[in-house]
Amino acid sequence: MSTETVNLSDRGEGSQDQISGEIQAKHAEYREKLDAGASPSLQPDLDFAPYRSSILRHPTKNPRQVDPEQIELVSPAFGHTDVAELESNLTIAHSGEPLGERMTVQGRLLDGEGRPVRHQLVEVWQANAAGRYIHKRDQHPAPIDPNFTGTGRCITDDEGWYRFLTVKPGAYPWKNHRNAWRPAHIHFSVFGTAFTQRIVTQMYFPGDPLFPLDPIYNSIVDQDARDRLVAKFDHNLTSPEWALGYRWDIVLTGSKATWVEPEGDDE
Repeated sequence: MSTETVNLSDRGEGSQDQISGEIQAKHAEYREKLDAGASPSLQPDLDFAPYRSSILRHPTKNPRQVDPEQIELVSPAFGHTDVAELESNLTIAHSGEPLGERMTVQGRLLDGEGRPVRHQLVEVWQANAAGRYIHKRDQHPAPIDPNFTGTGRCITDDEGWYRFLTVKPGAYPWKNHRNAWRPAHIHFSVFGTAFTQRIVTQMYFPGDPLFPLDPIYNSIVDQDARDRLVAKFDHNLTSPEWALGYRWDIVLTGSKATWVEPEGDDE
């Protein structure tokens, strides 16, 4: 789960106006660099100051080589069986219906040339419709939905497609600064052929009013790169009288690659 609500001090540093001003200054600095001929920056700064904990958590020492096989001995294992088709439906994991706006999220996993990436494990985890995770460390005073755990997984097909049925997550507060709220989002994890090839990213929803206020989203200083994290409403994917549809593709490489979290980032 996300640990945004529990890893930071209860006394967030600064007001929203202060954080927003710092974000705007960072974006203006980036635009000046672009105007001067700099290349677009597709990944966030590891020490993006408005995102307070990034200053404490980004690497400060040179990387060390490790044995990949040794790492995999202590890597997490998700489930004890092959991925079942029903695991992509987050609304049927319990005896009752979860609360919230039901929706389908569908897209393709692609390489930088637009070719499908087949038979890859895709996992999602998210808050419930009230913005609460099923985790003992999440003490956000919002109701827990007993019929929604918020996790699912699937395997991409021969054309790179994935598909999940879930409910739209709610926004929730976190401790970056006073009155800080995260936009609604779903965490995505994509595996290659080994745990050491795992990447993690986030999908957002169009038109969220919290976008300009959120330092995690805005730590990606390039507007086009930020836009690639936002799903598109798809009426053709919408199921009549059942679920709204959203389309979101994940591009692994190239100039249009989807942003992924740096290693060690648990937000």
